[in-house]
Amino acid sequence: MKINWFPGHMKKALREIKENLSRCDVIIYVLDSRAPLSSVNPSLSRLASGKPILFIFNKIDLADETRVKEIAKYFKGERSDFVILNSTMSGASKMIRTKLLSLTKDKIEKAKAKGIKTIVRAIVVGVPNSGKSTLVNNLCGKAKTNVGNRPGVTKTTQWLSIGDNIELCDTPGTLYPNLENQEIAKNLLFVGSIKDDIVSDIVELAEEFLKKADKNYHNLLVSRFGNELTIEAIAKKRGYILSKNELDETRTAFAILDDFRKGRIGRITLD
Repeated sequence: MKINWFPGHMKKALREIKENLSRCDVIIYVLDSRAPLSSVNPSLSRLASGKPILFIFNKIDLADETRVKEIAKYFKGERSDFVILNSTMSGASKMIRTKLLSLTKDKIEKAKAKGIKTIVRAIVVGVPNSGKSTLVNNLCGKAKTNVGNRPGVTKTTQWLSIGDNIELCDTPGTLYPNLENQEIAKNLLFVGSIKDDIVSDIVELAEEFLKKADKNYHNLLVSRFGNELTIEAIAKKRGYILSKNELDETRTAFAILDDFRKGRIGRITLD
């Protein structure tokens, strides 16, 4: 199973991000807490060189918080910081504003010394379906962008104000031009950052997910699916039967992935 997905609008988005970065003071880098390391796009990281970065470990309500905290501590540095949250939670906006102002305090203090009120400009980047648009809407206090639980909803770059002194540039989700590391590609498929329909065998993908998640979350899988963690056994248990008593393995595969993505299995982090 060779996984690669880089539609035309992503190439355009990377070009627009590069152009807008010169106008920005700080980067908001949104990561999916279910696969935070896999969510780090080298193409974006190269473009971000030299800018302060606020990493948002989003969708924590669906992830293994203990594991995410272990990973997140490596993202804090002299010019970087992080926030762990669910982008719809109350108080998320205040936390992010505080961190943004802290990361850009040099610019703010220099402007203040000259008696100038400065505007902090931030650009929001991340892989598809990481929750960027939901986060932006929360920061704005109302719906400004389209959201959806699928990759590729945001296709254009737009500037938005989130207060008197902060402006945001919301960008489409972008992937790598070439997903050479197929383990990362699978993780991005599992969390829904890549569309399912690019995969020729969804049953094989679901089998790969069960195998990977079973290493650290065996009890969660057993609690949800039963002791036998195979497509066939899960199909029988759920009664996913076609005519002539054939098992509906495709329906079962989609159900397994949907259960993971919506948190029905439990809180899992794949990285």
